[in-house]
Amino acid sequence: MKKIVTDKFKVRNFLMLTVAGFINAFGITCFLNPVHLYDSGISGTSMLLAQVTPLTLSVFLLILNIPLFLYGLKRQGIVFTVYAIYTVAIYSIGAWLITDIFPIDVSIASPLAEQDLLLCALFGGIISGIGSGTAIRFGGAMDGIEVMAVIFAKKLGITVGTFVMIYNVLLYIVCGVLIESWILPLYSIITYAAGLKAVDFIVDGFDRDKCAMIVTSNPDDICEALSQTFECGTTRVKALGGYSRAEKTIVYFVVNRFQVTRMKNLVHDIDSTAYITISEVADVFKANI
Repeated sequence: MKKIVTDKFKVRNFLMLTVAGFINAFGITCFLNPVHLYDSGISGTSMLLAQVTPLTLSVFLLILNIPLFLYGLKRQGIVFTVYAIYTVAIYSIGAWLITDIFPIDVSIASPLAEQDLLLCALFGGIISGIGSGTAIRFGGAMDGIEVMAVIFAKKLGITVGTFVMIYNVLLYIVCGVLIESWILPLYSIITYAAGLKAVDFIVDGFDRDKCAMIVTSNPDDICEALSQTFECGTTRVKALGGYSRAEKTIVYFVVNRFQVTRMKNLVHDIDSTAYITISEVADVFKANI
């Protein structure tokens, strides 16, 4: 019986999660918190609670996130849970160091963008998004609300993204009501959008490849031409026409965005009736043989 390979803790992941935690702490404490802008999820909730209670941001990050990660232990697994708690702990420590230990004044203005709300919103969102994306990329997480989304979204009949968005909209509404102003919550939406885009770039990559599925009756010539032209392999899948019942072959091929036009022209020169669909792929993993 083949042994099942389980997840293992990796030193490299802990090192990158450490970096991710400090990046997130820098973005939050040096851009958002000084001008009272709000991050998304539990991080944003912690920032709001730190403003209206005697406890600090670092404390709320721990007492709100850790129970959520532990609640999701059975669903997410021990490795993810440990990575996530570790990342949040580093984030909390980093926030404490910047606000209370390091000789950086972040009490009334950003040390880099001063009180420019737009700059703070954009750079705070981008930097914290880079931190969150790095955490996800290396097996952890920066926010417990995403774990809750995975657990409860399906039961509520919504997607994980919709669950998180609803939470954040409600968070910003509460912020606006409590501070009796909508300017900062509205700017915080810019932070949220910038952070989402940064997370996508880090997790999925800046330059995504394209996968082509070519339905053809002349797979031999097409595969040979693609392999010679682009110097990479192809994959064939036998298929059957749904209407004609004719035997076909689907050629699966991955190219970058600059090669798409050349690939389409090459295929149609060989088989003018070939049917091609193009879709985006985030990552391409190759086996080390």
